[in-house]
Amino acid sequence: MKMQKRQFRIGELARRLAVEKFVIRFWEKEFGLASPRSNGGQRFYTEEDFNRFKEIKSLLYDQGFTISGAQKKLSTPHPEEDTMRMLGSHKTSMDEQLSKNILSLQEQLIKLRDLL
Repeated sequence: MKMQKRQFRIGELARRLAVEKFVIRFWEKEFGLASPRSNGGQRFYTEEDFNRFKEIKSLLYDQGFTISGAQKKLSTPHPEEDTMRMLGSHKTSMDEQLSKNILSLQEQLIKLRDLL
């Protein structure tokens, strides 16, 4: 049986974010966020949606970004994500070099054994 993600309506999202419902509707429009709707047009949100709106609220209310500035900030990758990607790439390069070094050492050991 597949578990469904917990969903909640706009009123609960607004309460959890401590903003009015119209603010959420405005942010949806300004930030191009779409929420799934019921057949009757009722919006439903997930925890991921809540986290996204919480990030928007923080940028606007706590960090003093304008709507335009927050849009730009959200559209650019996070520096820590770039660092993790770079480290992953570097690790792959190191792993490849380590494998080459091990093979070279094995070849040298075989030659040394043959000399004895």
